[in-house]
Amino acid sequence: MKRALVIATAVVLLLVGGAGAFVALRDDRGTEKRGSASQEFDADAEPEAPRKPKATVPWPTYAFDAQRTHLATGFKHRPPYRKVWRLDGRDTLEFPPTVGYGRVYLAQQKGLFFAVDAKTGKVRWKRNFKRCAASSPAIGRNTIYQGYMDFVNCPQGRPGATGFLIAMNAKTGKRRWIYRAGPVESSPLLVKRTLYFGSWDRRVHAVDARTGRRRWTFAGDEEVNTSAAYSKGTVYIASDAGTLYALDARSGRKKWSAKAGDEFFYATPTVAYGRVFIANTDGTMYAYGARSGRLLWAKRLGSYIYAAAGVAKRRVFTGTYDGFVYSLNAATGDVTWRKPAPGAVHGSPTIMNGLAYFSTCSTCGSEAQRTVKRGPDSTVAYSTRTGRVVWKLNQGKYASPVVADSKRVYLTGRSYLYALKARSGQRGRRR
Repeated sequence: MKRALVIATAVVLLLVGGAGAFVALRDDRGTEKRGSASQEFDADAEPEAPRKPKATVPWPTYAFDAQRTHLATGFKHRPPYRKVWRLDGRDTLEFPPTVGYGRVYLAQQKGLFFAVDAKTGKVRWKRNFKRCAASSPAIGRNTIYQGYMDFVNCPQGRPGATGFLIAMNAKTGKRRWIYRAGPVESSPLLVKRTLYFGSWDRRVHAVDARTGRRRWTFAGDEEVNTSAAYSKGTVYIASDAGTLYALDARSGRKKWSAKAGDEFFYATPTVAYGRVFIANTDGTMYAYGARSGRLLWAKRLGSYIYAAAGVAKRRVFTGTYDGFVYSLNAATGDVTWRKPAPGAVHGSPTIMNGLAYFSTCSTCGSEAQRTVKRGPDSTVAYSTRTGRVVWKLNQGKYASPVVADSKRVYLTGRSYLYALKARSGQRGRRR
């Protein structure tokens, strides 16, 4: 859903709050820097600390949790898998579903929204909004929250383009409320009673999850199409101008901001170990201090990076358009392993039970100016420890390859949603 790459320009100083203090908009473009475990690295804050998914809502949001770690703890699934059922979405399913209340919820790119029985694959209800969608729903309080963009076919740059965030009854699909904004490409994040998301209107929005009323908005420097991450009272989100913002979750006040890379952010920030990890489309992965906004390390990896970072065991995982997946040391940014992928990696990883799942895209980067590896749509599971390929399926394509509940794994491939189960004797085994 992205336009041509945006070339970022000047360094800007922005004033913050009534105290008269200011925060510099740090310019880290073109930087490569090695990090250290002695600087703002909380090695004890392991995101994989024991957490059991809630039985009612096992996968509530894009990237699994509020920190957007892409680390799915508490699941025992291991490949090889067998297909249990398949749903035809009748058009592109770009972003992964979420899972709750015994159902799988997902938005099709051209306006349809599905609530699917997780066990049988039967559609329990669906709605047609006749607007484009390129994000995942959030689930909570027996409600589904989904963002929508302009009308199909969602023209870029149309004057007066609109969008909205809608809240729907999880059981029936009935509308609870609607919040109107510019086109919303950002997957909403639900933290307690507030929803956070970005919009093409260049704003970050905070909305009351019960009523749909605005709590606050923050004006960014360009379209805000990434999704928000949250940690310890701070919301982290990035813009198309290549600016990463840290905002006070209660007030929207800017704590700090930093400009990174030569292009834009498609990848959502990931918060772990007291750091914020975020990739720029120029092919560089960055690590910032979550409290200070200081650049801790930067590592150029490939031609383009659209994939957000997954984290586990002090490693950072991502993939590139020139066809590689990486494991990086979270403290230093050093490469611990690099492995070839079948094609361009567009989507973010899912880290689950010792495996990093990546999807590759056969059509991504067709107009790119730098190297893009041509290959099939596929989903590949790599050992997080060694990078060894453990499993491969010729389905997949876009963002975040798999989600799960306690019984099944769910995967989107082109226009289809698949439910998978481990073959007999495989569940829980490690290799």
